[in-house]
Amino acid sequence: MPENRSTYTLKEDGGVGCVRVADEVIAVIAGLAATEVKGVASVDGGITNSMVARKGIKALSKGVKVSIDGSQVVVDLTLNLDYGYSIPEIGAEVQKKVKTAIENMTGMQVSDVNINVSDVAFKEN
Repeated sequence: MPENRSTYTLKEDGGVGCVRVADEVIAVIAGLAATEVKGVASVDGGITNSMVARKGIKALSKGVKVSIDGSQVVVDLTLNLDYGYSIPEIGAEVQKKVKTAIENMTGMQVSDVNINVSDVAFKEN
C-alpha cells in the first residue's frame, strides 16, 4: 500500500497473515452508505452514487473524514440534502446506515457518525 495512507489491522492470524484496511476505504464505505439514503442529494463535493462510474469510487470519500483510535471509528460526513426532507430524520437514517455498513464490512466499532449539512439541493423541473 502507498505510504501516505493510514492503514488499520483488522485481523492478525499466527502463520496465515493479516488483513488491513486503509482509512480511505472506510470513507468510501461511509460515502456509499450515506448516498443510499433517500433525501441525500450527495456527499460534499457533489458526488452521488450515479456519478461513481464517471468520477471513480474514491470520489465518494470527499466530504468524509474518518478518525480511528484502536478499533473505534469516528466518521464526519458533510452532505447535501434534497429540499423537502426532514434534516433530523435523514441524519438519523444516515447515521444508522453508515454505522451498520462499516461495522458489517470491517468488524470495527463505530462510536460516532457526525452529520454536517452544507447545502440543500433543489430539483429542476
